[in-house]
This record gives sequence, structure tokens and C-alpha cells, in this order.
Amino acid sequence: MTKRPAAVVAEWVAAFNRKDVDGLAAMYAEDAVNHQVAEAPVSGRQAIRAMFAAGFAAADMVCLVENLFEDGEWAILEWRDPLGLRGCGFFQVVTGRIVFQRGYWDKLSFLRQQGLPLPTE
Repeated sequence: MTKRPAAVVAEWVAAFNRKDVDGLAAMYAEDAVNHQVAEAPVSGRQAIRAMFAAGFAAADMVCLVENLFEDGEWAILEWRDPLGLRGCGFFQVVTGRIVFQRGYWDKLSFLRQQGLPLPTE
């Protein structure tokens, strides 16, 4: 039986918190799109894997679930991290794989909290 969207996202959170880039990538369809609105969309499982690998190399990211909802083929994740950053993600899951993801979070706050370079004008 195919996993329901909320179950897929719960597994996604566990893999994210382990910094398991291969496990995360395996959850996406080959032609999936991950669009973190603070960044350009990333297309394809291998590009999404590279995005996670770069992110984990640059920052100490943790996802703490505040709410996880499901409606049809969509799961909605409301999250926070230990430093106080909050965001939400929308995951479209078809036949047990993420085909589309969109995330909303404050990039400037994230960069400041992680001690990363701020964008220049």
C-alpha cells in the first residue's frame, strides 16, 4: 500500500534531522520540484539531493514539527527550529513520492541565526 502524504512527510522530517541526503532524495520523484520561495526552484531528484547536501554543509538545520496536516495528495508541515525560525512547507505526494514541495521561511533571519553571509544589494 502507498504511504499517505503525512506519513511521507513525517519520514522526511526524520531524514532531514539525520542530515540524510540520500534518504531525503529517495523520497522525491525523479522529476520532482522543490521550491523554497526564498530561492530559485530546484528540479530533479539529483539536484534536490545536491541542494540538501549544500544546505547541511553550510548550516546546522533542524526541523521541529508544530503541525502536520493532510488533504488528499497534499501534506502541510508547520515547523520551527531550535533557534526560533518558523516556516511551513507544502508537499504534493503521488504514489508515495514527493512530486512538488514549496517552503516558506525568512531567509534573512536564517542567515543571521546561522552566522552566514548576508546578501548584498
